[in-house]
Amino acid sequence: MWKSDKELFEIAKKELFTALVGDILDKLGYQHQFLSPNLKPIVKTMVTIGRAMPVLEADVFGESLKDTNNPLMEKPFGIMFEALDSLKEDEVYICTGSSNPYALWGGLMSTRAIKLGAAGAVVNGYSRDTNEIEKLNFPTFSVGTYAQDQGPRGKVIDYNVPIEVDGIRINPGDIVYGDRDGVLIIPKEIEKEAFEGAIEKARGEQLVKKALEEGMSTVDAFDKFGIM
Repeated sequence: MWKSDKELFEIAKKELFTALVGDILDKLGYQHQFLSPNLKPIVKTMVTIGRAMPVLEADVFGESLKDTNNPLMEKPFGIMFEALDSLKEDEVYICTGSSNPYALWGGLMSTRAIKLGAAGAVVNGYSRDTNEIEKLNFPTFSVGTYAQDQGPRGKVIDYNVPIEVDGIRINPGDIVYGDRDGVLIIPKEIEKEAFEGAIEKARGEQLVKKALEEGMSTVDAFDKFGIM
């Protein structure tokens, strides 16, 4: 049905939504792939789909600390700039690890991500610079908006490594798919079955919709199509 990531992601944006793919994952036995319902797009029409570039954050208590056993503590923001600059086309910056008293994503980060062709950002925490991100129309998902800076409060300590959010493992290269109804993680090993099933269901649902519009009962429609 598709020959490249770009073709798949275009099909998803035109024909699918997260609920459809989530339904297929349920049938494949992957029943816990949606991240917290608190993660929402800052603009409800925003959609992101791309390969995960996981980022690990940690709380700190100073922007640049001396006399430390860890040289990373001397670097403002840790290796956040390196993580951001490593983004590739159609990747999603997905970050966790902080205890949430500060923003993990902002306007300048969005500007750089757009230049690199990234598909979006999902942060298990707050975002800020909301007006700027809205103007840029960069798909950004967070638990809310909060202006407090991560500078003296958090550092990126690693990136492009496996992370977990809400007990869900996210490996580099897994597909991250987010819309207003949720953020879904599709593991690489079952992505083909998941999207083939979702596309088939989406096209079948159009037949169900037409039948319902023409007066067929939901009982008869489910008996005939097996979709609801």
